[in-house]
Amino acid sequence: MFFNSLLMAFRELRANLLRTGLTALGIIIGVAAVVIVVTITQGVSSQVVDQISAMGSNLIMVESISGRGQRQRQTPFKLDDAEAIERDVAGVSGVAPVASAGLKFTASGRDYSTRVTATTIAFFDVRNWKMAIGRKFSAGEVRSGAPVCILGETVRRELFGQQNPFGATVRSGTFSCRVIGVLLSKGQSIVADDQDDTILMPLSTYHRRLAGDTNVRSIWITAATAGDIDRVKESVTTLMRERRGWREGQVENFRVTDSREVIRTVGSTMALMSMGISGIAAISLLVGGIGIMNVMLVAVTERTREIGIRLAIGARGRDVLMQFLIEAAVLAGVGGIVGAVIGLAAAAAIVSSIGVPFVPSTQIVALAFAFSASIGIAFGFFPALRAARLDPIEALRYE
Repeated sequence: MFFNSLLMAFRELRANLLRTGLTALGIIIGVAAVVIVVTITQGVSSQVVDQISAMGSNLIMVESISGRGQRQRQTPFKLDDAEAIERDVAGVSGVAPVASAGLKFTASGRDYSTRVTATTIAFFDVRNWKMAIGRKFSAGEVRSGAPVCILGETVRRELFGQQNPFGATVRSGTFSCRVIGVLLSKGQSIVADDQDDTILMPLSTYHRRLAGDTNVRSIWITAATAGDIDRVKESVTTLMRERRGWREGQVENFRVTDSREVIRTVGSTMALMSMGISGIAAISLLVGGIGIMNVMLVAVTERTREIGIRLAIGARGRDVLMQFLIEAAVLAGVGGIVGAVIGLAAAAAIVSSIGVPFVPSTQIVALAFAFSASIGIAFGFFPALRAARLDPIEALRYE
């Protein structure tokens, strides 16, 4: 019985293709929108996780901030703070103090403004950064404050084009440094600026030749294992409170975060965006459901005599009810399948254009199809019930 009803449903829908297509349009648009949004969101989330993993594993960031409601300038860290963390905090495998400044550099007749990142040798392991050309700083260069630097790929391209800059000199005002390497490109980050737009140099070089102080803007830490992250964060927070003279009830002027928090923040933001747009798409599904109800009511009116004949020769009301419910579910289900296919194709094109990985979800496609079929059954129930309650004699008299 069910199989016959299914065949009849396809036959009726095929007989009115234009009406079927227009009726299913709301379902198609709604399902396609949901699939597009979820697929793009999953792609963005996947890229964020990959990029944060590329920044370094078990990463903890200590940053100086202004206290809430305060107008004074941020209180920078000192190099001694980083050394204290490495010496006194258990479970730490690497500590890299970082100071930075924006400067304009000149080389090969070209000028380019970029960010100087001054740090120690540990930075390369903490931030999981490899060399594309040349070498890292040596321990002797860090101790002596040697005028050496390593270029990010963006800086190399802007100052030297396609030339190998190894051994060349870049200058900023009266300061100059010799290029000893180029960093392997990490590209654009969703949670940060262009990661390759930087020049690395020893922290001692920056302090002695550019800054004239021993301030540190941030401290990057690697926990020995993922299980040590929370304990290290707590220990670092306690240590920094002591070293910065923090008193009970006073607003902290520093922040300790880890890569997991960044992932959670981005994930929750993506989820809120997805929910908002999916809510708008749900309106389209609702409109599609109303369209299905209207068309099924018209179908009941058009086929009143057919219904009367079926009831007169022994069909039960529940058989007629099942027939129209199946037609409504098939109409919505076909719309759901078409919408899912369109959504996946559109999502693939969009993520390709914005450089995000394509991460389709079979669960979302299946859920969208099931939801669209449920919409068809829900909105098709009233027309089906009306058909099932028709009086056979009155139905046969209908012109």
